[in-house]
Amino acid sequence: MKMFASDLDRTLIYSERALADFKQTGVNDLIGVEKKADREVAFMTRRSAEALCQIADHMLFVPVTTRTWEQFKRIFIFSNYIPLTYAITSNGANITYKGNSLIEWQGLIHERLRSECNPIDGMEAELRELKIPGTIKRAEGLFLYYILDVNLSKEEIMIVKSKATEFGWRVSLQGRKLYFMPNPISKGEAVRFIKEREGISTVYGAGDSLLDHDFLKDCDFPFVPSHGELANEFNEDYHYTLTNTRGVMAGEEILAEIFKTVTNKPL
Repeated sequence: MKMFASDLDRTLIYSERALADFKQTGVNDLIGVEKKADREVAFMTRRSAEALCQIADHMLFVPVTTRTWEQFKRIFIFSNYIPLTYAITSNGANITYKGNSLIEWQGLIHERLRSECNPIDGMEAELRELKIPGTIKRAEGLFLYYILDVNLSKEEIMIVKSKATEFGWRVSLQGRKLYFMPNPISKGEAVRFIKEREGISTVYGAGDSLLDHDFLKDCDFPFVPSHGELANEFNEDYHYTLTNTRGVMAGEEILAEIFKTVTNKPL
């Protein structure tokens, strides 16, 4: 049995801001895939959506996202067109099976949070002392992220990474969002759990950030858009396939390649 585990934002789907960052707001083939307050706020190309539907018919498709469950539910392409058996949200803290949280997984995560890292209150207090320019938010009481007002320098990022490491946390910068994640909360652990639970033999993967490296490093066929953290810190020791394109077209390129592999025909 095969599985395709993929990050969503800036890998398969793109917000208006992301499209603007890549100068792709004028791409003709864009369709909405997420709604917020009755307004479409995230997009992918029509060809990408068609390819993903076909891929999901041929293998187990598992979205792997840092979004909370409530944020994830706004992506209507899944509820309308691609029924999901599993979804990994909150960076791996939550696994849903046919729409319901797996209690056994949540128990494992909360036990590790208690024993392996400093609590979220202490981490937040330390970060506030650093006076990072932006708004700090909590996600489901599990991890923290800043919506930055300005870009941080490499030196500033190194300082916050050092502070997070002291507390058993790690850092990932994704667009304007600077994430602080407890070490036990890992996309890789969640993907491995599903792989073992379902007896998966082959895993295709896609992701753009360092948080995605947690599961991509164990994938048989890992794809990385040629933008974002992973592309910027590409290491030849990792057997990643980098796309030739960027932005929303990188998402289409990844899906077209996997589509060709599973159907033996081009998209």
